[in-house]
Amino acid sequence: MQKITPMLWFDDQAEDAAKLYTSLFDDAKILNVSHYGEAGPGEPGSVMTVEFELEGQKFVGLNGGPAHYGFSEAVSFVVNCETQEEVDKFWDALADGGEEGPCGWLKDRFGLSWQITPTALPRLLTDPDREKANRAMNAMMGMKKLDIAELERAAAGEEVPA
Repeated sequence: MQKITPMLWFDDQAEDAAKLYTSLFDDAKILNVSHYGEAGPGEPGSVMTVEFELEGQKFVGLNGGPAHYGFSEAVSFVVNCETQEEVDKFWDALADGGEEGPCGWLKDRFGLSWQITPTALPRLLTDPDREKANRAMNAMMGMKKLDIAELERAAAGEEVPA
């Protein structure tokens, strides 16, 4: 059994969220759906919790009613992407109906924050050549969805299209 499991509080969209998230990751599945009974507090028969797994990490979505403590950027999930195609896939699906933020951050339509991050980024930002690293950082700061080719060009000192 996993020792720590993130619990995500939704109004009534836990199952929709779990279906979206599990559709995006290759190694993902919905493990269990529980329903409210007569004792409530939710409507009898409505979804209470959805247990799901993404890339080996288990999560629970709870339909707890209007969230008194809604999601914020203080907690986000980082998706490490090897290719631009992968960045585009996650960005496009999670930003749909949500809100694009700076530097690879977004909020999905449920309000959950994600960082869609190319694996090339840490390498560029920690390059021993601090001028290269600074150029990559400046390029990243001007982006919403991160573009690996533009980050690489900026780090190399090549002109980056505006």
